[in-house]
Order: sequence, then structure tokens, then C-alpha cells
Amino acid sequence: MSASFRIEGAGRPGRWLVTCDHASNRVPEELGGSLGLPAAEMARHIAWDVGAAGVARRLAARLAGPAVLSTFSRLVIDPNRGEDDPTLLMRLYDGTVIPANRDAGADEVARRLARYWRPYHAAVARLAARRADTVICAVHSFTPRLNGRAPRPWHVGILYDPADDRLARPLLARLRAVAGLCVGENEPYAGHLPGDAIDRHALAHGRPNVLVELRNDLVATPATQRAWADRLAPHLDAALAAAES
Repeated sequence: MSASFRIEGAGRPGRWLVTCDHASNRVPEELGGSLGLPAAEMARHIAWDVGAAGVARRLAARLAGPAVLSTFSRLVIDPNRGEDDPTLLMRLYDGTVIPANRDAGADEVARRLARYWRPYHAAVARLAARRADTVICAVHSFTPRLNGRAPRPWHVGILYDPADDRLARPLLARLRAVAGLCVGENEPYAGHLPGDAIDRHALAHGRPNVLVELRNDLVATPATQRAWADRLAPHLDAALAAAES
């Protein structure tokens, strides 16, 4: 494990590459280990995608492909944002002020980019380039409710850029056919930001891709993480086959 990423299954032969940009709530000791926040805040969705890492690891194994997972909190610097995105370094998130980020200037942002953000993306780029026909699935999770907002009803959201919906469309069709499953399309938010991880590693290279968002109360335990990965894997494989038929 490096300072910024972990790779599992690097030698697996499959086409799929599973990424988890917000796998960890770790704050390196060189940044004080907490960014000035109490442990209860660092356990919230503001610091990471709760449950996403467990799903990503299991899903990659089921799809016979590697997984790349971040090993630093999104509050250190957000690997799912472009280098010039104003939310790259969050100073206020869902009502919580991030003390160590409040006065961080351009030099500190540049240091965190070099130390954490760029090595993570270099690792994703290396694994994505291992085959000419790589397919990328990014795994994220979302909180059931933001402070002061309405509850989010979706169990799973499928996010995609309208410029490339070839994998998302058959996947949405399959998931919507599952009884009792509430499926969001580009919910709980739009699935395309210029310079984000999917844009950088999939869209810019013409690679089939999809971003899966799971409601984090549904993937809070190892057992539910495994169950969701096992549930999603055959749908992803079938969607890819349909997209290329």
C-alpha cells in the first residue's frame, strides 16, 4: 500500500477495472491525522464513501479484474475532482467546517496534489492501460440524507455522462427489472464532471464505463457489501455483453 492507493488483484486477467476514489477516511500523520475534526465527523460520509471499499474489492474479484482504492480521505484532497475543480479541497461540507482546510492556500493544494492525488491517478492510469479493451466501473456510496434535505429514496444510482451511455443504459434496464429495487438514473446527482475520475480515465480514452452509487446504510457491514457486489457483478457482465452485441 502506498501513501495514496492500494491495488488488489493486479494480475487478474479480466477486462474490468474497478475503482474506489473515496475508499478511506484516513488522514496521514503529516496532516495531523484528523484535519482538526473529531472521530465522529471523520466517520461520516463527508470523509469517505462508507462501505464502498468492501463492495469494490469483492466486485473486482467477481469480475476477475483489478481494483484500485484510495488510501486517504476525500477531505485531504478529492480524487474524484479535476485539478482545477473548486471542490477539490473542501473547506465546508454538509454543514461541517474542515479546520485544517479552512486556510489552506495554493501551495498546500499543490503539495497534496503531488503527494496524494497524482499518484492515485497514475496507478489508475497504469491499470487501465494494461489492456486495450478495459472497462471501468467506479464504486461510490451516498448518504441517505444530507443535513436539511429530503430523504434520498434510491437504493442504487447509476451515473454516466450522456456522451457515453452504452454501458449505463443496459445496466439501468436490468436493475429496474429487479422487484423492489429503487434505481436512480444520474441520482442522487449528475454523474459527469469535467476532469473527474471517469472523465480522465474512461471518457478521454473511449473506454466503456459506469459509476455505481450505493446508499451507504445498505452497505454498512461486510456481509451487505459482499451481497451487493455479488448482486451487481452478473448485471454488469450482462450489461457489457448487451452493450457490445
